[in-house]
Amino acid sequence: MCLALAVVVGMLASLLVAVPDMARDLRATESELQWIMNAYGVTFAGLLLLGGALGDRYGRKGVLLTGLIIFALASGTVVWTDDVNLVIVLRGLAGVGAALVMPMTLSITLHVYPPDERGRAVGIWSGVSFGSALLAVLMAGGLLEAYTWRSVFAANAGLATLALVVAAILAPTSKNAESVRLDAMGGLLSVVGVGALVFGIVEGPESGWSDRAVLAGFTVGATGLAAFIGWELRSAQPLLDVRVFRIRGVAAGSLVIITESIAMFGFFFLGLQYLQQILDYSPMRSGLALIAMAAGAMVFSPAAPSLAQRCGSRAVMVLGMVLIAAGLGLLATTVDGGGIWPFLGSTTLLGAGIAFAATPATEAIVTTLPAEKQGVASALNDLTRELGGVLGIAVLGSVFNTTYRSETGDAVRGLSPEAAEATRGSLTGALRTAAELGGRPGARLADAAREAFDSGMANALLGGIAIVVLGAVAAVTLSLFQPASGEHELDTSTEQRGSW
Repeated sequence: MCLALAVVVGMLASLLVAVPDMARDLRATESELQWIMNAYGVTFAGLLLLGGALGDRYGRKGVLLTGLIIFALASGTVVWTDDVNLVIVLRGLAGVGAALVMPMTLSITLHVYPPDERGRAVGIWSGVSFGSALLAVLMAGGLLEAYTWRSVFAANAGLATLALVVAAILAPTSKNAESVRLDAMGGLLSVVGVGALVFGIVEGPESGWSDRAVLAGFTVGATGLAAFIGWELRSAQPLLDVRVFRIRGVAAGSLVIITESIAMFGFFFLGLQYLQQILDYSPMRSGLALIAMAAGAMVFSPAAPSLAQRCGSRAVMVLGMVLIAAGLGLLATTVDGGGIWPFLGSTTLLGAGIAFAATPATEAIVTTLPAEKQGVASALNDLTRELGGVLGIAVLGSVFNTTYRSETGDAVRGLSPEAAEATRGSLTGALRTAAELGGRPGARLADAAREAFDSGMANALLGGIAIVVLGAVAAVTLSLFQPASGEHELDTSTEQRGSW
């Protein structure tokens, strides 16, 4: 299950390293590159709840194997594809497969382990879910040292095939003991609502928040989610009983995962650029620089459940959020000229913070719903992570872009409109313009652009700290009140749901 999880989580991270080579080889525009990245996330997040429900209804092993087949075929086909639009379509198809795989990995794990061992199993799963993204960067960096960007897709397809074979042999078959009707309308509304919302979030920073397509995405997303909630409240057999968020453990756990994912994915998005464009690291060295973060997440995650038993889940989650805020703060104060050692220190704190915050939060979500709803419980946990990741890149990326464009305002005076826009658009464009200018003017422009990047990254990290602190305070406030007797279990009967 961890191998299958690592494949679908690591796909997006590994592509971050391969995108520059893809841009040169495929002659893709900035908009096309963005959708090569985001097509996967839109379908992935949009179909998670439906994927979890399909596993509960028709069998988790079968849905897992189907998802791995789709993922492997879509990723492998990219190797022989030269058309950008087809690459985008295949990326979206791979996201469909990932949406079937990811919730099944956790629900099958929960089915296999007895209750007294599930905390440790969830800890291992949580550590792999974050650590695998960083290890994927290292893998992609190593491949790109010797091969083309197509090797990254070939490796992902090969690992998915390996996971398929092993899961076919070892994974047990499980599903809901009672044959219940699949909530097809709820599934459709969740796909429309979440998919459109994610579309608006990922397109906003590129096209502008007032762009018609972005506004349409938010409008359709809000309407779809409102319709989903209304439908689920009236349905006798809902895809996701939204009343579950009245349970404080679910509400607090979801809030913790969303906020720490916003901070972590925002850091991940900016950190790779910092390593490669400010510290001038190769893709391979960039991956190695993130090993401390992966090690922190994977080492401390199995220990988090036992610590939560001794000190309480609330205390452990707060400890994790404090460590994340400390890691972001250390990097924010040293990003301007700090070098690699402060970066390694901050990533170690971030990895440990992930372990202590996410593991008890995940356990709080997945242990609340009954056994026959574990697919949906796992999908809910995964969905909070995906939405947090998309929000992190969009929100913190917007803070960074706003600061960067403002800081480069004086430096672009006297440049042609095209050169000025290229400089304000990205550090890569600024350095290219500086190289074309040459001499002292080029050197001054390059220095100003790097300083603007450092300022933008520092402000974005401070924004991440604010989000983490607010999330921790809100989660603690929710969990201060002890749940009523029996509240940790969700009775999905019509009578019980009516009493709620």
